[in-house]
Amino acid sequence: MVVAAAAGYWLQELRNTLEPYPWAYTALTLTGLLIAAGLANWITKRILLRGLRRLLSRLPGAETGRGSHLMRVIARLSNVVPSQVIAAGIRLVPDLPPGLVGFVVGACQAWAILTVVLAISHALDAANDLYERRPEARNKPIKGYLQVAKIVIFVIAGLSIVATLAGVDLRYLVTGLGAATAVLMLIFQDTILSLVASVQISGDGRVRLGDWIEMPSQNADGDVIDIALHTVTVQNWDKTITTIPTKKLVTESFKNWRGMQESGGRRIKRSIFLDQHSVRFLDAAALARLERFGLLDDYLAGKRAELEQWNAQVAQMHPEEVNARRMTNLGTFRAYVERCLRSHPGIHQDMTLMVRQLAPTPQGLPLEIYCFTASVAWLQYEATQADVFDHLLAILPEFGLRVFQESSDAMLMATRAEPASG
Repeated sequence: MVVAAAAGYWLQELRNTLEPYPWAYTALTLTGLLIAAGLANWITKRILLRGLRRLLSRLPGAETGRGSHLMRVIARLSNVVPSQVIAAGIRLVPDLPPGLVGFVVGACQAWAILTVVLAISHALDAANDLYERRPEARNKPIKGYLQVAKIVIFVIAGLSIVATLAGVDLRYLVTGLGAATAVLMLIFQDTILSLVASVQISGDGRVRLGDWIEMPSQNADGDVIDIALHTVTVQNWDKTITTIPTKKLVTESFKNWRGMQESGGRRIKRSIFLDQHSVRFLDAAALARLERFGLLDDYLAGKRAELEQWNAQVAQMHPEEVNARRMTNLGTFRAYVERCLRSHPGIHQDMTLMVRQLAPTPQGLPLEIYCFTASVAWLQYEATQADVFDHLLAILPEFGLRVFQESSDAMLMATRAEPASG
């Protein structure tokens, strides 16, 4: 009480001294108010925040960044302190117009609202960072929902700031905006559509972080690195970045390679085009050459027994050789390719494996190899595929088969380039 009385007496004396100078006491009081606001800001930032930082550093989980996230929120909230000091002290400054006092108080309140909203935004970002460390975050991201929450919070904060500065009740302001709902729906049309798309994507899991998606209409072919409210970001294989509107993933078709990656096998579906003129029956000499292949032992033995039994029945009525069934070099090559794939360590043996003929084309007879590699890694997949076809192309002449290849003048040019002998 004594201190308060002494302070009041000192202020009255100061006011009496400055009475001959208009606005001097007011200016001095304003200066003191600003100094008090600055001092409050310094105490909050330099002392309280530093102490909180030391305290949070000792809490469990501080090493994972949880403490730093919380400090950002608290640092943002600390900006409210000087504004509230000004809002409380401006009423004590004498000789100020009531309109100016009301404006300053409203501005301080608006600043406090904005500061709190920004702190909430930081808190939502921190919540998203913490959630993304959980195992299920890859399958069900929440970033889109948090962005919607931010939009709602900022809209409410904006209305509150306008109501505070205008000096009207927030309820009346919201009621007045009811007539503008259609306009707002039009303005936020993309946001609403993106929100619906985000809910569908998160619900059915059609796109997840890390998925390889292919969407030619958007020039996207690569890994999904971010899923937000309005856009899905894809890093293409050439290291470029493509942003896809989230609603496009609902309204347009795209390919997601996640099923292939999760299956553990990647498909090989490629054909060797054979010259149909090289297809023929195997004679005794050709069979003798093919008996050198260990992979064909069971096939040749079983096929011989099958054909001998068949031909013995047919020979009783039609002894001519044309009525007999015989092995062909193409059929034997198909059996060899299948057994070769069955013994290859890079081929997935528990998934579909097939060697088949397709319809003949002007470019030859397609012999399609349809199987899956044991690895989904791109480099390993290409290496296994190349290894298989290198071997098949090189072994073809052993079966008397030729690859169909369109004619070229390369041999003719090479012949002309050779010097004449003699």
